[in-house]
Amino acid sequence: MAGSREIPRFAGAVLDLSPTAHIARLALVSAYLLGAVVKVADFPGAVAEQAHFGMNPPAFWAALTIAVEVIGPVLILTRRWLWLGAGMLGVFTLLAAFRANAFWTMAAGHDRFVATNAFVEHIGLIGGFILVALLDRREQVA
Repeated sequence: MAGSREIPRFAGAVLDLSPTAHIARLALVSAYLLGAVVKVADFPGAVAEQAHFGMNPPAFWAALTIAVEVIGPVLILTRRWLWLGAGMLGVFTLLAAFRANAFWTMAAGHDRFVATNAFVEHIGLIGGFILVALLDRREQVA
């Protein structure tokens, strides 16, 4: 079915707009940028969050988290070493998913349901990081 891969004209027009790719990259990294701002604004809270997840020393991990949540998005948004920014955020997101959403250790119920959803959402974000790196590489090769 060759026709099933055709994009409707209106969708193609939106995808062809010059800011569309940048807006998509911004949407992908927005939660990380917001997370960095919140952690900088309340560094003691960021340290407490790291301590809650058993990360020691918590101040080091809070600072590292802020750095990753700033540097990764900047690399993706500027498209300088986009692959590195995507990799940083992908690995960070995977580690965070396992650390913060260990649904397999929980009894059945609402908390496990919420943790499972959050874990799967993190996996989806990782897929998004792989896709932006892949698309950027294809654009460079073409």
